[in-house]
Amino acid sequence: MSESAAAFESAASIPNEAKTPRTERGRKTLRKLLDASATEFGEKGFHEASVSSITRRAGVALGTFYTYFDSKDALFRALVNDMSANVMSSARGAIDDGMSALETEAAALSAFLGFAREHKEVYRIIDEAEFVDPASYRQHYETIAKRIEGRLAAGVKDGELRDDLGELEAWAVMGMNVFIGLRYAIWDTAGPRPSPDDVAARVNQILRAGIARPAD
Repeated sequence: MSESAAAFESAASIPNEAKTPRTERGRKTLRKLLDASATEFGEKGFHEASVSSITRRAGVALGTFYTYFDSKDALFRALVNDMSANVMSSARGAIDDGMSALETEAAALSAFLGFAREHKEVYRIIDEAEFVDPASYRQHYETIAKRIEGRLAAGVKDGELRDDLGELEAWAVMGMNVFIGLRYAIWDTAGPRPSPDDVAARVNQILRAGIARPAD
């Protein structure tokens, strides 16, 4: 599955906190509200963002908002869930079954960097969730760490990675990826910059030396 197809698949689902639309038109309106809120929250932050501005960006009536959400807080929670799902979909869409464990991690990171470069608001929104909606913030990182832990476990089972890898190493990989993304997707905006594939390859060298099973 391509990155764009995976993102569309995630976007097509109904995030938590949103009232389920009954029609295709309703699903498109919900999508407009989520996309508009991503821009609004990304530019202004949660507290300065307003429902009226979000509906103007979305091109819908103010009253329409309450067809889908009870409050700005509910919309923010839905957006965090939606963005979290899209982050994970970008990684899933880049991974093929035939990849080795380290190739999988490189592909997942490269896809994430590409996603973050196109959706720079994701960092601000997820970071704000720590204070606006701590449960969603924690769930976001716990879910990603679990996915990485599962990928590492598969690499251990296949004999590609060390036998002692687990939750701690998964969180370490995720933490590295988060800050690599901050540096090379969010802050790296001026002049020539390495491609997501090049950055992921450099990070992969660290993983290869640190967690790959030594050659016999």
